[in-house]
Amino acid sequence: MLNFKLDEDFVAQYKDITPDFGFNGLGLLTYYRTYSRLKEDGTNEEWYETVRRVVEGAYSLQKQHILNNELGWSNRKGQRSAQEMYDRIFKMKFLPPGRMLWALGTPIIHEKRVGQALFNCAFVSTGHIGKSIEEAVKPFTFMMDMSMVGVGVGFDVEGAEKIEIYKQEEETELYEIPDSREGWVMSLEKLLFSYFAKHFGFNKPCGVKFNYDLIRPAGVPILGFGGVSSGPAPLEKLHKQIRHLLDKLNGKHISITAIADLMNMIGQCVVAGNVRRTAQIALGSVSNSEYRKLKDYRWNQEKGKYEGSMARRAEWGWASNNSVNVDAHTNFAEVAKQTAINGEPGYVFMDNIRAFSRMCDPADHKDKKAMGTNPCGEQTLESYELCCLVETFPSRAESKEDYLRTLKFAYLLGKTATLVNTTWHETNRVQKRNRRIGTSVSGVTNFIDKYSLETLREWLDEGYKHIQSWDNIYSSWLCVPRSIKTTSVKPSGTVSLLAGVNPGCHFPEFDYYIRRVRVAKTSALIPAIKQAGLHIEDDVVDPSSYVVEFPVHNQGKSLKDVSIWEQVALAVFLQKYWSDNQVSCTVTFRPEEADQIKTVLDYYKYDLKAISFLPKLELGAYAQMPYEAISKERYEDLIKNVKPIEFKTLSEDSIGEKFCSNDNCTI
Repeated sequence: MLNFKLDEDFVAQYKDITPDFGFNGLGLLTYYRTYSRLKEDGTNEEWYETVRRVVEGAYSLQKQHILNNELGWSNRKGQRSAQEMYDRIFKMKFLPPGRMLWALGTPIIHEKRVGQALFNCAFVSTGHIGKSIEEAVKPFTFMMDMSMVGVGVGFDVEGAEKIEIYKQEEETELYEIPDSREGWVMSLEKLLFSYFAKHFGFNKPCGVKFNYDLIRPAGVPILGFGGVSSGPAPLEKLHKQIRHLLDKLNGKHISITAIADLMNMIGQCVVAGNVRRTAQIALGSVSNSEYRKLKDYRWNQEKGKYEGSMARRAEWGWASNNSVNVDAHTNFAEVAKQTAINGEPGYVFMDNIRAFSRMCDPADHKDKKAMGTNPCGEQTLESYELCCLVETFPSRAESKEDYLRTLKFAYLLGKTATLVNTTWHETNRVQKRNRRIGTSVSGVTNFIDKYSLETLREWLDEGYKHIQSWDNIYSSWLCVPRSIKTTSVKPSGTVSLLAGVNPGCHFPEFDYYIRRVRVAKTSALIPAIKQAGLHIEDDVVDPSSYVVEFPVHNQGKSLKDVSIWEQVALAVFLQKYWSDNQVSCTVTFRPEEADQIKTVLDYYKYDLKAISFLPKLELGAYAQMPYEAISKERYEDLIKNVKPIEFKTLSEDSIGEKFCSNDNCTI
């Protein structure tokens, strides 16, 4: 399967080294619950084995590319390079994206060749759905296919009013859905085809009915990708929802609301189905009132734009974060009032995205074909393009020189991901042309507290230029185009928990706090958690889960110490000196700052590419919140009873990364 192997004696050195996971055991639990795969002997990987799988997978991709193109592979140089990458990942100076930690070095990449499983996110435009029946169906099947392998997908509503919907006639086609990802996607394709066909001149479009008998029952393991089957129920529900939606649009043009509903229903299905993860962002015009109020379910009901009830749309509308396309000429007055209520919509500055790489550099118009962003807003993307985000932690570096060296290998891992093929030729075309990656920084606020903002500027500015130099070298070695863009600031989620740093450019909630995570009651991890002295209690929402509490102390500023202005200013700083893609930043604002959102946007619209806002929740707003502030005294009292978690021999398949937005991640 893998044609590159690390030296056995080298790997053996790391077997008995205790990894430096963060947050008093939270990072260790996150690793076992999310990324430690089952081995052939039925036991879980240890960290040194996960790192080995990832590194061997990466260098196997490089070696295969070099050999396929007869470019000359050096085993000696490859081994030396791979060993240094291994050491830097093991010590968490940088980490692969969650998708790579889960999938790289496994059969899904190296045998089944489903290359999209390595990537964090994607974007698809609906703007061409009026061109042909194939183009009409494709954005929705792309959404489902990508979501089912853990890729978060952004989409726009540009296809509104471009095709007419016609109710299915007699159901003459029977489709027995195969027990596979491809089978689920094909069922969606056939269902949408039957509603779109008449618009494109098919005289007798026939309806389709489904047989679900071949789909394995709920609870059966999914070999290869991991996890367990949900059974056919989520797919059956999706088909019923789509029929209900499109039947009511018989003879009418597809609307903005209908496009968003179709995409969100697909997302809801995937969350309930096999891999249990998805992330979406919807993009639309700031001037379109129908789009702006998609999540005001009462408005949709009153206006009659879509005849679904408020309760029905709320059932799936949560699946996407909704953002608006804006520019320097936008009047932010009304939309800022809407954001102040619940944090939506977010803002995407497509003019800046298309014109600039880093905002401190002259306009280069590299991304004039860009159509949108990934779900968290940190990656510029064309339609059907994917992105790979590798995370670096400057606060864990020993020196600037050490960090620059780390950047070489973080960049190389991202570049390596662009060598794979996906199962979508539209994606392969744009991937091979752009070679886009996102070398990210996390723990930004940890670094500023440890050093200074000026030191960070020096490291990042020099680091950015360092990456461009390596991109020139490695693109030449691989004989592929240079990457159109190379750097990002992702919001991070479970990956930053492993390293024990603050996510992305965000400040922690509190100085001392309890961090709560959910773990299934059936998990083999529970005995070790109890033995470590961590507080554990029944989940008040999900009776099948426990909630585990980790006491955490943050050194440095927390959200209580920073204003809305300082948070946005930090995002602007990173957009200038580091990110040639985007900076994902969700600004937490207090109630008294809500009326400042418009002013913030007016002043910073020349410097931002994307930004979102989130109102700060009241303490105790709901039971078992992810974060709860505690006193220093209570923290010290709790930490006295906590012992290191010792997970002995485990036999539990991990779940892979669940997509999230900043601190809304679940475990």
